[in-house]
Amino acid sequence: MQGEHRTRGAAITGNRQASWAFADAFVAEDDALIRARARSRTEGLRAVSPGTGAALRLLAGACDAKSVVEIGTGTGVSGIHLLRGMRPDGVLTTVDSEPDRQQLAREAYREAGVAANRARFICGRALDVLPRLTDGGYDLVFCDADRLECLDYLDESLRLLRPGGVLCFEGAFAQGRALDAAHQDAESLHLRDLMRAVRDSPRLAPVLLPTDDGLLCAIRRA
Repeated sequence: MQGEHRTRGAAITGNRQASWAFADAFVAEDDALIRARARSRTEGLRAVSPGTGAALRLLAGACDAKSVVEIGTGTGVSGIHLLRGMRPDGVLTTVDSEPDRQQLAREAYREAGVAANRARFICGRALDVLPRLTDGGYDLVFCDADRLECLDYLDESLRLLRPGGVLCFEGAFAQGRALDAAHQDAESLHLRDLMRAVRDSPRLAPVLLPTDDGLLCAIRRA
């Protein structure tokens, strides 16, 4: 009987992993995204997965986003997905401390057919830049940056979002470490605190999506 349960559990786990892999690749990416993703690998960066990108595009479209803040530009993969979900006149404000990466993102946006006036690049440390942005002026905030500063990003995001705006944190699972209490590294501990803070906040309606490495999302309540 125990052997049967182990076999059945392994089959369920295998089926679940196959289902997740299928879901993540469900929406195909075009050449511009494939090239931007290749640049991420060359730079040693981990871009959002196709499934996570599709989720970001859907969320940006669902909230009819006109103004979006992205914390962590990378090489433009997530930015392209966000811009394609936003309104045609929407503007993405993307923040990163590395100017070379932002230049690669500019190139990716051009290849994707994004008009130059639809992206505002700000080079600098996020916690220096975000306080200068307008209170309640944004429809969506997406964070894919230093996990050790995630709680500070949460505070800034709550200030920046309008009521009904959407908050997204990429990499909530930390490749499984944040879900395992045996891992006591600083990043895992910060992410656990972030998940609890988002889940328990009366100002947020949260969901944790199992896309790739975990996409923690919430709607800012009125």
